[in-house]
This record gives sequence, structure tokens and C-alpha cells, in this order.
Amino acid sequence: MKDIAADLGVSLMTVSKALRNHSDVAEETRHRVLRRARELKYQPNLTARGLASRRTFLIGLIVPDMMHSFFAEVAKGVGDELEPQGYQILISNSGERLDRELQQIRSLIGRSVDGLIIASAADRASPQFMEALAASARYVLIDRTIAGLNANYVGVDNEEIGYLATSHLIEQGCTRVAHIRGPAISTGTGRLCGYRRALESHGLAASTEYTSGGEYEDSAGYSAMRRLLALEPRPDGVFCYNDPVAAGAIKAILEAGLKVPQDVAVIGAGNVHYSDLLRVPLSTIDQSSSLIGQTAAELLMDAMRTKGSIVPRRILFSPQLVVRESSRRKA
Repeated sequence: MKDIAADLGVSLMTVSKALRNHSDVAEETRHRVLRRARELKYQPNLTARGLASRRTFLIGLIVPDMMHSFFAEVAKGVGDELEPQGYQILISNSGERLDRELQQIRSLIGRSVDGLIIASAADRASPQFMEALAASARYVLIDRTIAGLNANYVGVDNEEIGYLATSHLIEQGCTRVAHIRGPAISTGTGRLCGYRRALESHGLAASTEYTSGGEYEDSAGYSAMRRLLALEPRPDGVFCYNDPVAAGAIKAILEAGLKVPQDVAVIGAGNVHYSDLLRVPLSTIDQSSSLIGQTAAELLMDAMRTKGSIVPRRILFSPQLVVRESSRRKA
């Protein structure tokens, strides 16, 4: 770095900022520094950089299912925000298992990450969970809230997701709306509450037999829909906890010789990237997944810059209805 500074007639600080893509450096100067660095085959020593700055420039991201494109989009948003600032993202997949999540938190903190972003499998703050997080300087929760934990959080209004999706089915003429619910975490319970609120506000009874599911497995939508189709009378609309569950539900409906949406209208949540490529393009609720990741990263950066205690912030995005063929029964 000293050689580059001497060659170009700039300060050592300017070279340092240019190599980190800092906004204080003019674009022409940045290009000159990066070109000279390439000529000298310069590679920064990240360990030395961390010792000097007392930072590792590592951020831990823990998600429950990396195969779910919602969390892949969240991870992209985190990376888009943090990587230009010189941070590397370490992603861990908890598989919806709290014991694995706790181990991952401890492992990432053991690697001295500068902060954590967590979509937790926990429904409440256990002593073990609080003990694990106590060792971390800064963290942000995303997508799922945890009862008893006042922390920085970025997500979407899950009750509003349930209300929007269910109301849409009712407005399309459905009178027997079922719900394939999610697990008993904040996302699942919130969407279930929204489903019930929508039925009540439209003067429809909330029958427990029309509520099924609650499992984590990918096959949950298929098996839950088969149970619902065996009812008499069967549902004419179904709001699914998320898009993968809805894809399974559509498969079960079509296998039963029924039509979507004429016999059973279907809507999911998440607006995953393949939703419009299904055999019947899926209506869904968009959750601003990339924006959740980007905003969580911004919130974490603010927390890491703050010395001393911080006042936790809660940022909620409004869900947006996306109508496709799976629920469109009216023009």
C-alpha cells in the first residue's frame, strides 16, 4: 500500500479507502489505485486488516432453509448491501432446528463475526438462546420475531399477509376458504390470525376442519390438500402458508381430477422466483424479500457503528397482492 501511495503521489489513507471502495475517493483516483494494485499483484491481508481495525469484516447470516428461494433472495439483498463495503457473508442453514441454530450462532461468534442476521427457528427466547446471543456485539432478526426478545427486526406484517390472501379468495367468489397453515412460529401464527380475521370481516365462519398443515416438510402442502379435498363439502379456495406449500396443494388438486382455479382457487405467500412458472401460475403475496435483506444489513451496520447500548428498531414492509391464474375466477 505504501508503494502504491508513493507511485501515485497520494496518501496511504487514500489507497486504503480506494481498495475498500470507500465513497470518499474520487472515481478517477480509485481506478488509478486499483490498476496499480493489479500491476503489483497486491492482495490485502485480511487478518492484519482485522487486527488493525479490531474488525473481521465477516457477517453471519443464519437462515432455516437455503433451498427456499425467499431466503436466497434475502441473502442476495444482504450481500448487495454489505459486500461493496468490504464485508464477507458467512451463510449457515439451520434446517429449522433450534439446536443446530444455537450451535451456528456460537460457531460464528467464535469466528469473531462483526454481526449476525438471523431468521430464527425459535418461537420464544429460551435461556440457551439468550446466552448464545449475549456473546454477540450486534444482531438483527429477520422474517420471524421471537417472543420475549426485544431486538432489531426487519420483516413483513404476517397478519396482513393472511388477511390480504384470504380476502382476495373471498372476493373471487370463494365461500369455503381453507388454510394450510405454517409451523407455530411468528410467521405461521400471524398468517393464521389474518386468515381468521378476513373470514370474520366478510361474514364467513372459521371452521377448524378447514385448517390443516403445520409441518415443515416440503410435502406438507400436498398431504394437507389431500385431507382437505376429502371433506364434504370440500373447500373452493385455499390460502397456503407459503409458495412451496401452495405448489404441493396445486399438485394434489390436479391429481384429484379437479381444476385450478375453477374448482379450487389457490394462493400462496412469498412470490418466489418460480411462482409464475408452475403448471398453473401461482397467485401469491410479495414480501419484498431482497429489500428485507438489504434493510437488515443497513440496520446491522447502524448498530455496529453505535457505541454502547442501542434502542432496537422494528421495520415492517407492507405485503403486496400478486394475482395470477391460480386464483383468478373473475375478470
